[in-house]
Amino acid sequence: MLASRHDRRRLLRRGLLLEIFTVLWNVIEGVVAVAAGTVSGSVALIGFGIDSFVETASAVVVGWRLDAELRERSAEASERFERIASRTAGALLLLLAAYVALAAGRRLHGFGPEARESLIGIVLTSVSLVVMPFLGWSKLRTATALNSRALRADAYETIACAWLSLTTLVGLALNASFGWWWADPLAALVLVPLIVREGLEGLR
Repeated sequence: MLASRHDRRRLLRRGLLLEIFTVLWNVIEGVVAVAAGTVSGSVALIGFGIDSFVETASAVVVGWRLDAELRERSAEASERFERIASRTAGALLLLLAAYVALAAGRRLHGFGPEARESLIGIVLTSVSLVVMPFLGWSKLRTATALNSRALRADAYETIACAWLSLTTLVGLALNASFGWWWADPLAALVLVPLIVREGLEGLR
């Protein structure tokens, strides 16, 4: 029993460190992505940046839940934090999906400027494509070991961010290489079903 309790505390500390890293990384990523997306007129890059802030908010709430258990608050309090964290992550994802769908749809119908190439965006999403999968799967393994729905939902947000990195990178690369401005909003729309699915999962 003591060993099991020790292992759980070790896993909680690991999860908390992963969330702290998530916050630090995503604040930087979000600021750079939104700034670069605004300059280049890239809805995919702006959506990617907003997703970074959504993930930051989710990581803060989930980190709060893990810290509550580490401080040995009551089981009822830990469960309440778990529900709040999971539902918050899910709601934020659904808001992001709505924004991306609306912004990309407007751009495809000719509202707003066509996206220009963004070298900063290409470099940023390339780096994110390396960092996010590793971080997401680390969270997922920890969530499974802890049987934490909130950490699991947050892990899938991070994995969704990895897919968003890929589709955003493809859209930016096609635009830069061939001038296909429509590849940018189309790349953003591809991710909407994935974001919605994970958002609904977090709300359950």
